[in-house]
Amino acid sequence: MTAIVDLDPAVAAALKSALGHSIVLDSVDAVRRHIDTNLGEDTIVVGPTVDLDSAFELASLMRVQRPSLGVILVRRRVDTNVLSSAMRMGVRDVVEERDIAAIASAVTRSKEVARALRQSFPEGETAEPGPSRGRLITVFSAKGGCGKTTLSTNLAAMLADNGTNEVVLVDLDLAFGDVAIALQMFPKHTIADAVPIGDDLDESALRSLLTNHSPGLTALAAPMQPGVEKTIDSSLVTHILSLLKDMFDYVVVDTPPAFDDQVLAAFDASDAIALIATLDIPALKNLKLTLETLDLLDYPRENWNLVLNRADSKVGLSISEVEKTLGHSIGAQIPSSRDVPATINRGVPIVLDDPKHPVTDAVRQVALQAFGEFRSEDSIPDTEISGDRRSFMRRKGKS
Repeated sequence: MTAIVDLDPAVAAALKSALGHSIVLDSVDAVRRHIDTNLGEDTIVVGPTVDLDSAFELASLMRVQRPSLGVILVRRRVDTNVLSSAMRMGVRDVVEERDIAAIASAVTRSKEVARALRQSFPEGETAEPGPSRGRLITVFSAKGGCGKTTLSTNLAAMLADNGTNEVVLVDLDLAFGDVAIALQMFPKHTIADAVPIGDDLDESALRSLLTNHSPGLTALAAPMQPGVEKTIDSSLVTHILSLLKDMFDYVVVDTPPAFDDQVLAAFDASDAIALIATLDIPALKNLKLTLETLDLLDYPRENWNLVLNRADSKVGLSISEVEKTLGHSIGAQIPSSRDVPATINRGVPIVLDDPKHPVTDAVRQVALQAFGEFRSEDSIPDTEISGDRRSFMRRKGKS
């Protein structure tokens, strides 16, 4: 059951009508009594007439005493200050009063989180820190237009396997990210909303910033506003990716065509790196430079997965010549197909639209190359490499 608390009976009745099976309480004290006698309660919806201090005090208390219970804050207007303060105090989600659909979705998510937490940690037990369960792949190309976002979205959908796995797709192209457009999503929150929360960002707060796409597939969208990317530093990216690896089976990171600090943070967290190029001299030149740079930065070669997009293009270059020039084998070849842009225009990855398509088979090969033979013990700890690599790249950029 869901408990609703609001001081205005009309508002409480409207929330109850929207949420269905629920109980209405008229004060925060009544909520506390209700929680004490209903140990199975998993969600509290705090209405807009309850003052923020009382709502935050309740959320902070539940965060410690009942971590499975989610507090959802409903406000007449949601701004960045309210959102950041709420996440910091342990509120699971913040939604506007007039957005009834978003309130219902927040309650559904809260119940799913509560159920997962109860299954993971029986009553009276607490979570013990342990190794990350998720595995992360970063998709990169130093040249734009090679198909990074197309591969990222399809790879994420492939790994999700219609809900068999929980996968999150992170759009780390912070200035010009296209993941939301490619999947035709309309995110209410983006990675930029994590900036005000900073070091206080936890799994509950991060989950509220995600946008669902299809069974098993969730995305963390890039900022919508220009210039915001400058506020998202590499330490925040590192923190976010670390949390996501604990929350999901797989993390797929789409990147900009640049070796910036944020991309290096993704490389540091990666269990595999998919390096994509097309059959043209500029793209292959940039791929060779990328491989040389990764070598200089001591990223293990066994984690590299070279992907050739539009590999059947008749341009006078053979795969064997390309491999000889690069000094590395091509792990997967994605064929050209007019079906790919058609599915992008519909916001449906081709791996979901046509599971037997040749492009789908190629994306499956990328997934197998990345995770079928990869051994987690080959990973390099973040703490040993991140600072030196970023310092090297800064010096390289200035030279």
